[in-house]
Amino acid sequence: MTLEADYAVRIVELLAVSSEKIDAKTISEQAHVPLRFALKILRKMVADDLIVSYKGAHGGYKLAREPGKITLRQVIESVEGPYMISRCQQDKYACTHTTSCRFHQIYGEISDLVRAKLESYTFDSLGGKDEKE
Repeated sequence: MTLEADYAVRIVELLAVSSEKIDAKTISEQAHVPLRFALKILRKMVADDLIVSYKGAHGGYKLAREPGKITLRQVIESVEGPYMISRCQQDKYACTHTTSCRFHQIYGEISDLVRAKLESYTFDSLGGKDEKE
């Protein structure tokens, strides 16, 4: 997991426990995320409809839907793209060595397991991560 994904999780966790809009500076301070990273992450998650942005003097950010309907996978993939354990699973890094390709299917199976597990966790009303039923 990248630092950016870790920051994104912190931001969503913070927003999950708030019923009010929170401005970027407050998000940055309370989530312990540098402001420039917070703004970049917030833009990505707004574009992916995970977060809603409100403009103006009383603007800020809120979750786009209930915390229980936002998964850990959605948040991580919003900033990282599709989860893959190895670069060889990406088209632009297609395997070129027969030794590497022997692991392609194994990496795919492991990635599928991790994606399913990440999908099973949501940001509940307390801001924690609970497994979906």
